[in-house]
Amino acid sequence: MFLKRLQLALIHTAVAMTLVPINSTLNRVMIFDLEISKTLFTLLAIFPYLLSPIQVAIGSFSDRHPILGYRRSPYILAGLILCVIGVSVAPLVAVLITQNFTLGILAGILAFGAWGMGYNLSAVSYLSLASELSGEKGRGVTIAIMFIAMVIGLALTGISLSVMVPTFDLAALERAFLIVAASALTLGLLGLFRLEPHVSLSSSPAKADTYTVKQMTVAITENRVAKIFFVYLLLLLAAILGQDVLLEPFGAQAFGMTIGQTSRLISISSGFTLIAFIVAAVLEWWGRIKKKYIAQSGNLGALIGFITIVISGLTASQTAFYIGITLLGFGTGISTIANLSLMFDLTVPEKVGLYIGAWGFSNGLSRLVGLLMAGVVADLATQLTGDALHGYLVVFGIEALMMLAAAIMLYRIDVGVFQKKAHEPSFTDKVAAVAD
Repeated sequence: MFLKRLQLALIHTAVAMTLVPINSTLNRVMIFDLEISKTLFTLLAIFPYLLSPIQVAIGSFSDRHPILGYRRSPYILAGLILCVIGVSVAPLVAVLITQNFTLGILAGILAFGAWGMGYNLSAVSYLSLASELSGEKGRGVTIAIMFIAMVIGLALTGISLSVMVPTFDLAALERAFLIVAASALTLGLLGLFRLEPHVSLSSSPAKADTYTVKQMTVAITENRVAKIFFVYLLLLLAAILGQDVLLEPFGAQAFGMTIGQTSRLISISSGFTLIAFIVAAVLEWWGRIKKKYIAQSGNLGALIGFITIVISGLTASQTAFYIGITLLGFGTGISTIANLSLMFDLTVPEKVGLYIGAWGFSNGLSRLVGLLMAGVVADLATQLTGDALHGYLVVFGIEALMMLAAAIMLYRIDVGVFQKKAHEPSFTDKVAAVAD
């Protein structure tokens, strides 16, 4: 099982690696070096997450329709290829927008759209496969291994980008993005090799459930715990993920950092996230501390990190900035492992595709909200205050408040109550009736 967990980790790492150049190096170049509007960049960046509702359909379709005897692998492969294509052509977007705005926007939609479709195809598929291969008791360990490998990959990718693109140079940027794309494809293919067991047509259910967005909506809104968890994930992830596109431009704006220096920020943050993943994995394996308590400690750590970053901007303290990044990275790592393990607990075995799709939709929606807020609110705050630095600080302050709200909501999430409601005949019938 360890080998399969390692292969799942390689796939997860490969997909995550393709986002690093876009969310770190490219956003820094477009926002700070080329002085393109934050709102414009985030409008492109949120495009992939407008497609997130298809995760429910993908989860449902792959449950019911094996391709060449495999339920998940073909969708993971297709998604990985699209992610690689998206990151390969992304550098052209920055230059095209400055030379031919319309053509640049069209290229941006194609590049970000390809990556987004790939992310949605692969994410719901490999998370469903991880749940199926691990079993209930092994999910926490699987998640920990997947995310430990991912963070190592992110750190190495960030370091590599800082070395390959120390200052803005289009040729170097394109070369670096292609190297990341090729590396991700190689890791993903290694991860997929003989990972998923082959299923025969005779082993496929004659009539499997078909899940729709309406069914997902009913499954969430009619279950009080599911509804709270959906909003909890939305607030939590919007805050954590929304800062991704602003942290490096903020470092350049507040402290005059070069591209090489800001690219290394993700390596610093990822290093402490990795330590947090190991700590969280040990706590999960130990099993004596409730997942909610582990998750809450991570949430509060990230909250303090946001507050410290705001203080660093107000006091022009680069030391405080690094401390804030450290706290944010460590808190995010603890929170991620515990909350993903909690997410797998908030599923029903016979409807894995439906619930993983639902939580995947919440993830995608949170990225959309977080990115849109980061760009639009930062630009609005800059216009109102007349200071670009204050625009960043307003967003970080709002994200701290979102983390606080999520921390309060976590106390109302009870796995036992969720499972009891999800297995009530009346609830099951109501969800199934929506498909009729």
